Amino acid sequence: MSAPASICLLRTSAIGDVTHVVPLVRTLQQALPETALTWIVGKLERRLVGDLPGVRFVTFDKGAGRAGIRAVHTELKGERFDALLQMQVALRSNLLSLGIRAERRIGYDRARSKDLHSLVVNERIPARTGEHVLDAIGSFCEPLGLKQTQVRWDIPIPDADREWAQQQLPGERPTLLVSPTSSHVLRNWRAERYAAVIDHAMARGWRVALVGGPSHQERAMADAVLAAGTHAPLDLTGKDTLKRALALFARAQLLLTPDSGPMHMANAVGTKVLGLHAASNPDRSGPYSDRRWCVNRYDEAARTFRGKPASELPWGAKIEKPGVMDLITVDDVIERFEAAASHLGLS
Repeated sequence: MSAPASICLLRTSAIGDVTHVVPLVRTLQQALPETALTWIVGKLERRLVGDLPGVRFVTFDKGAGRAGIRAVHTELKGERFDALLQMQVALRSNLLSLGIRAERRIGYDRARSKDLHSLVVNERIPARTGEHVLDAIGSFCEPLGLKQTQVRWDIPIPDADREWAQQQLPGERPTLLVSPTSSHVLRNWRAERYAAVIDHAMARGWRVALVGGPSHQERAMADAVLAAGTHAPLDLTGKDTLKRALALFARAQLLLTPDSGPMHMANAVGTKVLGLHAASNPDRSGPYSDRRWCVNRYDEAARTFRGKPASELPWGAKIEKPGVMDLITVDDVIERFEAAASHLGLS
């Protein structure tokens, strides 16, 4: 089989899932160095990955509704790709893909298809269950005769953003970053519990910084955490960009966060993640490289809120119920913090 001249990748969101596409891009670039790669990506997400070398980016502004879809179709008018990797099953993405001309239209297996996905693809990735999201995305190269055997990110971080992060976190002091807010509200932990862990870490001599975006929700959570604690962590909420956040994560030893985009950004730069999992399964959506430091109460959540063990739920089922994150205690998190500190030689 000859190498394709051009491949279009369609994965527009969200931040965490977009980081999972980067290793696939690296796999394609290594195996198919002459193949032109075009990636249709969300407007926000492009700020994170849009400077990957060797990739042409087409921005999809989902906030623009039908006009955003038309803008992508206009930019690609007259083009035809050898293959489309349709890596998003949401209805909006399936409609977006209709205007992309491609001989081979590779999508998810039937079990993972929804929202008319089956109508916009003509090939499928292997049907598997029990995979991490990154591995599922990585399998999109398999119909092309490839295999993702190495996971590599190397997302560029501009020097100016590294310098900014060094100014915020100077020196080599052990640092815990806390990104307390997920875009899924029911994945969030209680502010007073974050504050208790921060007090513990700072009493142990760690530098702690709160990080997060400029949204009202993130500002309100940060203020609640600050009000609940006795120690005052550095507050960087709303002060970073996606690239600055990457640079901050690269300077820290550990990130405490619920299931969220920052979890996967930190993992991509090699930082350990103390993930909080009750509403979601860390084996599917936790930090890909190292999940040893996560608190996993997903099975307990399944038994409490669904009346059955996690093994009997569909793979990837979310348990986003009020109170589910209360299954994670402060002691649970402190235990994982101390274990990670010991592993890093910082106890």
